[in-house]
Amino acid sequence: MLRILTLITGLALVGACTQTQLYEEPEDLGEFKLRVNYAFADKAVQGPVSRDATSQEWTEAIQKAVDIRLGRYQGSQEYDIGISLEGYMLAPPGIPVIYNPKSTAIVLVNVYDVGKKEFLAKGKQFQVLEDTTGGSALKGSGNERTKEEQMSGLALKVADRVEEWLAEEHKDNGWFDLRPGLIQPIESGQAVQNPA
Repeated sequence: MLRILTLITGLALVGACTQTQLYEEPEDLGEFKLRVNYAFADKAVQGPVSRDATSQEWTEAIQKAVDIRLGRYQGSQEYDIGISLEGYMLAPPGIPVIYNPKSTAIVLVNVYDVGKKEFLAKGKQFQVLEDTTGGSALKGSGNERTKEEQMSGLALKVADRVEEWLAEEHKDNGWFDLRPGLIQPIESGQAVQNPA
């Protein structure tokens, strides 16, 4: 029994060390600048043992987290991000050590390039689990956190995952690379604005 408690405590401490922070080092997102941050939760499916939450509460939590994480980038090209909450489970109080469900959320993400007037991605799905802290590992999330804390934590995880994904796409596929703004015509030698 002592060994099990030691293992649980160790895992809890590891989880606490890797907890997602509200303000983390920015990623490389090239010329990305957030124009509009859409969040939708009207059609979200609530898990069977979940605490209740309104679509308005979810919308505000997700928009706030995305604004904090993606609103800090000041590139020269604008993009819209749309996030639809598809399903969630906010862990209720459980029985410490025996039954400690974790909160989770499933979202679909769209990325729209304002300048090109086209979607870079439609319906990219992510599932996130809430971070584990020392207290929640032993007592359970439902006993340790309020509904609002669970929602803001999941919203931050969504924003963090989207930010990481955008950085991966920028690196691997050139999303948010600087588009040439000037074209040099061969005949005249005069620079003209690129219409694209």
